[in-house]
Amino acid sequence: MVFPVVGGTQLTGDFVTNSLRLNDDDSPYLERSLSSPNTDKFTVSCWVKLCGGRSQIANIGKRLTGEAGDNRSIDIEQGSTGRLGISAYNGVADSNVAAYNSNTGEGPLIRDHSAWNHFVYAFDTGQGTAANRFKWYINGVLQSGYNTTTTPSQNADLFDSSGSGFRLGRAYNTESRYADMYVAEYYYVDGQQYDHTYFGEFNDNGVWVPVENGKGAGGTITFGTNGFYLQFKQTGTGTNSSGIGADTSGNDNHLAVNNLAATDVTEDTPQNNFATMNPLDTGGGGGPGQVTFAEGNTQITANNNHSAVRATQGFRNGKWYWEVKVINISGQPAYGIMTANANMADQQNATGTRWYKADSGNKITDTTSTSYGNSYAANDIIGVAVDMDNGAIYFSKNGTFQNSGDPTSGSSKTGAAFTDLLTATTEHWLPAIKQYGEGASVNFGNPSFSISSGNTDGLYGNFEYAPPSGYYALSTKRLAEFG
Repeated sequence: MVFPVVGGTQLTGDFVTNSLRLNDDDSPYLERSLSSPNTDKFTVSCWVKLCGGRSQIANIGKRLTGEAGDNRSIDIEQGSTGRLGISAYNGVADSNVAAYNSNTGEGPLIRDHSAWNHFVYAFDTGQGTAANRFKWYINGVLQSGYNTTTTPSQNADLFDSSGSGFRLGRAYNTESRYADMYVAEYYYVDGQQYDHTYFGEFNDNGVWVPVENGKGAGGTITFGTNGFYLQFKQTGTGTNSSGIGADTSGNDNHLAVNNLAATDVTEDTPQNNFATMNPLDTGGGGGPGQVTFAEGNTQITANNNHSAVRATQGFRNGKWYWEVKVINISGQPAYGIMTANANMADQQNATGTRWYKADSGNKITDTTSTSYGNSYAANDIIGVAVDMDNGAIYFSKNGTFQNSGDPTSGSSKTGAAFTDLLTATTEHWLPAIKQYGEGASVNFGNPSFSISSGNTDGLYGNFEYAPPSGYYALSTKRLAEFG
């Protein structure tokens, strides 16, 4: 996992404040036409949190009519096998400029859907040494040793200089292929081959982290005529400085916004990685694969079997708050927490579970169900406040804590649903949900649903209801401070 660590003497600062969440089911993408771009020397750099589906990280070129492949483009993606790849289709000078094929097991495999990773793709086909014509860095490490099908021939044009464009999140060769990922700190540099040192550095803990333009060891970035820099600081849908695709390089090369909304701009970044639900940590009566994930792994739908999902981050200390919005209810869903080693295959009766149940409003300790609060239904928002300093958990419904609970009551644990979290186990607890054919959106401060009021934990997150005083969003920065 790549979790940037707070502190140290590195130059990064806290300058990465936003990312863009792309949900492939929405057909989302950004695009811009290119004006006489450099077709053999360019660099793409970005931070990406991949969510498990096929993802188009960048596509540069154009779509053609009546030709084999129907396009001329450089395609950078996570393919159907989960492997990363870079390919060129019908390039002007080369018919097969492919660095790694993402669908045949050649490129690196990214399995961790909880981690931010940094990618640099640096091209210069004018280089005399073939190995220098394309360089690929992942988290500051030059990639080599994969089954490379070919390298570009010297001075090869990798796409057309006329009529080409740049797409983030959508392919040119397959119109139905989109992205399922978070992306931050997105650079396109026209006319320069830059290495990793322009965009990041290793901090005091040996973790690769972002650096601001001009503060990296490589020096200051020159963007070129077509270059742009996307920081996702705006939420508009226009092709301008107020849009999601606003270019902050100084070039004003803004990208057009397609099928994206303000809710797709999040605070989940490589400098403050928020929890999501974990597609690698599911189970239940139907077994693994019975859950559909969407919206950057914050929206979960069970496929007609009892299925449980745990989150990507857990805790043993501190005070934490998150919300779950009910999409629909057809069975008996429940929201709460599970221990790291609770039995996912038998979460209905598993030891190490604490639930607040929808249909009855009961609380469930492992296998014991007890009267607790009100039932809840579609569109209700359930707040979860976990006080690990005192071993208690509280649940709210639409802003009202059940059983007259007071999460700020400390050791008295007034109205808490459960008070034994510290004594029941020495394991870490993780946010969890269990469903039977239902859907829910989980908000750890990075909501995929519209927030009408907007509340932070004092610095971070975006919640419908204000977190209780002293409770924090579940993210790496807050875990480093209070976990």
